Amino acid sequence: MTEALRIGFIPLVDAAALIVAVDKGFCAAEGLDVTLVREVSWSNVRDKLNIGLFDAAHLLAPVAIASSLGLGHVKVPIVAPFNLGLNGNAITVSPALHADIMAELSGDRFDPMATALALARVVAARRKSGAEPLTFGMTFPFSTHNYQLRFWMAAGGVDPNEDVRLVVLPPPYMVESLANGHVDAFCVGAPWNSVAVDLGVGHILHFVADILVRAVEKVLAVRQDWSEKNRAVLAALIRAHERAAEFIELPQNRAEAARILSAPERIGVDPEVIQRTLDGRLKISPDGTMRESSRYLLVGRQGAARPDPVQAAWLYAQMVRWGQTAVSPEALMVAMAVFRPDLYDAALGREAKPSEATNGIGAFAGPTFDAHDIAGHLAAFKIGRQKP
Repeated sequence: MTEALRIGFIPLVDAAALIVAVDKGFCAAEGLDVTLVREVSWSNVRDKLNIGLFDAAHLLAPVAIASSLGLGHVKVPIVAPFNLGLNGNAITVSPALHADIMAELSGDRFDPMATALALARVVAARRKSGAEPLTFGMTFPFSTHNYQLRFWMAAGGVDPNEDVRLVVLPPPYMVESLANGHVDAFCVGAPWNSVAVDLGVGHILHFVADILVRAVEKVLAVRQDWSEKNRAVLAALIRAHERAAEFIELPQNRAEAARILSAPERIGVDPEVIQRTLDGRLKISPDGTMRESSRYLLVGRQGAARPDPVQAAWLYAQMVRWGQTAVSPEALMVAMAVFRPDLYDAALGREAKPSEATNGIGAFAGPTFDAHDIAGHLAAFKIGRQKP
């Protein structure tokens, strides 16, 4: 018997395992008839998943946690049994802001502390001259993009609540907003950073892998009650995604994967741009400067697909740091329980194993993250908006 499923996604390269699982027939081989529904905004994906119009979704990892905690919307417990991608975001800035940061830079241009300090000098100069604050685009209040921008800025002394403006934009609208001057920079997932560079309207300043060695980005998300009623279906979905992730990570398959993802009803950009993303070899400036990173986007290698509750704890800590919720041991437990390595392991018939990351996160600034002492960890940071 074939199980029919509807799964929502946003046109981003970190939906690769989902799209390939369907379009290469890996889901069908598991007895799943999956209809993929392309959406434009994360609120649409979240809402349709929460009310049952979607059986599963390509979802921002923090949204799964926020939904389970009832933050920013109705409370709907979500579980994430499969990571669709680690890392994959980048910070892209306008040519004008890039020139300003480079003029103030003291140190390595790929050192996020050096650029954060340079940004602080740019912000101070703009304030002194009476110029408008810089505007940065990010995809959602409960998003890795929001937290990664804030983490980077604050490390250099820029208060993201006071010194700049952060605005929400759907990923496909980022490039146009940069081109027409509505934003000075943005943080988004692939391929939209590369599209901005190819059009000559942006420079990729940082890969998120410069800021965090290992950052969960998107998850395959399902409602908790659905997961409990459909264990066999969920296990089949996990197996199909694991097969797709393994397929994508083989270099000889990258060109085919890029062609699949480039289809108009999928991501709808040139396959060459997508393959550069999968290969971790990106053009970072309109002059053709290239940069490579083995950590740019991890789909399946280095244990990337297996959920890590420490990652959930780090995201919860950012929600606390920026005033989206108060610190609570009970809420931390709920957040960590969203990420379900047990379901992943059971579906694949594997023994449980610890994260392959050295300390779970690997942030460029601050103390080593301690998932069991959120308050103590956050006390090390001078800038934040914690609730009393």
